[in-house]
Amino acid sequence: MKILRSTALPMAAALLLFSAQTVNAADRTVVQNKGSDTLVNVAQAWAEEYGKIDSKVAIAVSGGGSGTGIAAMINGTVDIANASRKMKSKEIKLAEKKGQSPIEHVVGYDALAVFIHSNNPATEFNYDQLKAVFARGGKATKWSDLGLSVPGCKSDKIVVVSRQNNSGTYAYFKKAVLGKKGKFRQGTLDMHGSKDVVDLVEKTPCAIGYSGLAYATDHIKMACIAKQAGETCVNPSVSTASDRSYPIARPLLMYTNGEPAGKIKEYMDWVKSDVGQCILKKKGYAPTRDVSCN
Repeated sequence: MKILRSTALPMAAALLLFSAQTVNAADRTVVQNKGSDTLVNVAQAWAEEYGKIDSKVAIAVSGGGSGTGIAAMINGTVDIANASRKMKSKEIKLAEKKGQSPIEHVVGYDALAVFIHSNNPATEFNYDQLKAVFARGGKATKWSDLGLSVPGCKSDKIVVVSRQNNSGTYAYFKKAVLGKKGKFRQGTLDMHGSKDVVDLVEKTPCAIGYSGLAYATDHIKMACIAKQAGETCVNPSVSTASDRSYPIARPLLMYTNGEPAGKIKEYMDWVKSDVGQCILKKKGYAPTRDVSCN
């Protein structure tokens, strides 16, 4: 589908657009927005609410992972790429080679939580323990290796749940916790989406996984995290993501091709406004600054 920036959208293409309202398709402008599964829920909420503000603009939101959104930005097939990691230098160089000029916008912050089953007696982990579980060559393959006995986990084997490698969540956890040269252990269960990680861990007593704070439920535990043994651990929350006291806090990003203009700029300004930031906060993410929300 051809991307239109501040131009009328043909009726045939309009049938494919995400929108909260039904209006004359010939009068609408589409802004293509693709990428991070961490951001997809709030991006859809933003798109729906913005449709009430400007009915002549449709924000077409899709997920697929940060890598998918960034690849689309490199190829010039989206207006906005959502990402839960920064673009790599080689991605920026490739984009520039193809005539794109990616500009990074911080639109919020997220706590990347470590999830365990509600029956798991663990309450906290430090980075060394997480490396022992998640890293290739890590020594903790059974819960008893960590001094734990997990009710319902008869095999005692740790089921490690991860994300697919096109995910920004995957890339950020790998770099932040396992280190630049660290690799995930073989045999992980790699989920397509953030929600899939939480759903699997919630149903699997032997499991441990990582995902965005916004995907937490009342039926799963989130561990308190410390960088080093002996340090006071910090619980993942909106406030600890906002002040970056939580060790695995990360920025949430949107990339545009050059400085945004026209309808894209209007939308990006609204996302960063108090209204947009309050929507993000209600979805379980930390805003970029203090905002007063109803």
